[in-house]
Amino acid sequence: MNKINNNSSYILLFINICVIILVSSNLRSPLTAVGPVLHQLEAALNLTHFQSSLLISIPLFMFATCSVLVSTFSNKLSINNLLLYALIFLNIGLFLRVLGPRWSLFIGSIFIGLGICIGNVIVPGYIKNNFSSQIGIMTGVFAISMNIIAALASGYSVKIGEWTGLNWQGSLGIWLVFSLLALIFVCIDLFFNKINIKEKPIIEKDDFNIFKSAQAWYISIFMGLQSLVYYCMISWLPIILVDYGMMVKDTGWVLFVIQMAMLPVTFISPIIANRMSNQKSIITFVCVLLLISISLLTWTKLSYIFFAAILLGLSNGMSFSLSILFFSLKTKKSINAIKISGMAQSIGYLIAAIGPPLFGVLHFEGDSWNTSFYFIFIVILLMFYFGRKAAANSYIDSKNVI
Repeated sequence: MNKINNNSSYILLFINICVIILVSSNLRSPLTAVGPVLHQLEAALNLTHFQSSLLISIPLFMFATCSVLVSTFSNKLSINNLLLYALIFLNIGLFLRVLGPRWSLFIGSIFIGLGICIGNVIVPGYIKNNFSSQIGIMTGVFAISMNIIAALASGYSVKIGEWTGLNWQGSLGIWLVFSLLALIFVCIDLFFNKINIKEKPIIEKDDFNIFKSAQAWYISIFMGLQSLVYYCMISWLPIILVDYGMMVKDTGWVLFVIQMAMLPVTFISPIIANRMSNQKSIITFVCVLLLISISLLTWTKLSYIFFAAILLGLSNGMSFSLSILFFSLKTKKSINAIKISGMAQSIGYLIAAIGPPLFGVLHFEGDSWNTSFYFIFIVILLMFYFGRKAAANSYIDSKNVI
């Protein structure tokens, strides 16, 4: 009997890990695949730069408007059911986005945003619920899985379109395969839990209003500012590089380098940060790297482009994984991890969604990319301030309220 129970535990552990890896693999790649084929999309569908930037901003607005609602629904539905709905919405969105007409492109982006939004909010709670003693390691697994597939989506986006002979539709449609695979494993997880009648309650009951916590606000704003920098870069960097003189086919590889540079730090930094009393020194290091990277992009253009890409990837990888880690590290209960995840991603992505359109508008108003990069410099300074506040050695609870 013990052997059977042990086997069941190992199977469940394997399924849980697969769910984290596969779901997280779908939380960035549908967006990072867009940048390298924006020129194709604009030409094929006669889109303006502003309209094409909405393909990134629409999902971000969905994150902003729906994340708090997702955390509310987590009181009524299990994590697995919420992940199931997330992947259903994501598959619908990925399918609609490549149908061809403009209307399906933008409606598909709405569904993609909704699906990713649910996954973004719920996975940290899934980790805390299933891996309470391995939060740092599993947050690293979550982040590295997300970023390695995002890197492949960036680097191979144009090539996939060529290999399939479907151009941008092939580049964006291929990610349906990953989304369907994740859906299968979430269904297996649901089935396994039902037959064993062992599904864990997702959270404890807690009426604490997360919006009254100063610490929660610091984490949320830091999350938004670091996301704003990331999404401005993946949205506009390919076009910037073409303006600087790079071949269109090579721009995806710069994004690939950024994503690959993110991989080791997204895994290692949560483990290191989890062992520190506070993470202020890491925040400082992140902001210094980011300032150097943006300075190189602003004033040396293509001369040190891959060095700048590596620094950008390292800083973005650390800042993102820290944001996610804060959800679990700065809370004592699963319910509050879900709440801060919803709050931070709602407020954070509302901030981030403003970034790509504003970055583009500043370029066209100033007739130079430098104006847009000066905006990023200001954002980095704000990151430094709010990041160090978020990293303080305190918890989000009723004792620390505004």
